[in-house]
Amino acid sequence: MNLLPYGDRALLAEFDRVEDVVTWSDAVRDVGLDSVVDIVPAARTVLVVARPGTDLARLRRSLGALRPSAGGGAHEHVAAVEIPVHYDGADLAEVAELTGLSQSEVVRAHTGTSWRVAFGGFTPGFAYLSGGDARLRVPRREEARTSVPAGAVGLAGEFSGVYPRTSPGGWQLVGTTEETMWDLDRDPPARLSPGCIVSFVDADGIA
Repeated sequence: MNLLPYGDRALLAEFDRVEDVVTWSDAVRDVGLDSVVDIVPAARTVLVVARPGTDLARLRRSLGALRPSAGGGAHEHVAAVEIPVHYDGADLAEVAELTGLSQSEVVRAHTGTSWRVAFGGFTPGFAYLSGGDARLRVPRREEARTSVPAGAVGLAGEFSGVYPRTSPGGWQLVGTTEETMWDLDRDPPARLSPGCIVSFVDADGIA
């Protein structure tokens, strides 16, 4: 980990892997430092925002002394969310071909392991989910779609995700959900937040 100053109220931790981002973010949440007001993970970084007047040198020493466990914490600080999915995605057959699995095996792999929200991005309410079955690592589509419907469930690289609104997208689509991922009338608006544990459920029992 490389820990850098970021303005007068924050520190930026740099990592080589998204797995390290998740476990270190867990450790910062678990230790509960009073001087920390926000933790913002990304693909290879974590921004730690401090209260005004915080001694950043002292905070940097505290954060540098953290020794996250390889398996992360007990996750008492995060929500567990279950998302029912209809595995009717346009790319389900292609994902099966790319992985060497049958379509039913793809569904079982997607639902058989819990995922973690590593970070958010791309569009409000979109969560990058990591830690799923490694057999489901597939490349993005060679040509992105101009319109992917809200609720589409996709795979790309090491991540899975749910499109919160209709938008362009290049992920491999394996299913759809009726869950609302972004709602400004909800507090918080995002259904999934960083660190959240996500379980996908086969809504139709096809696998």
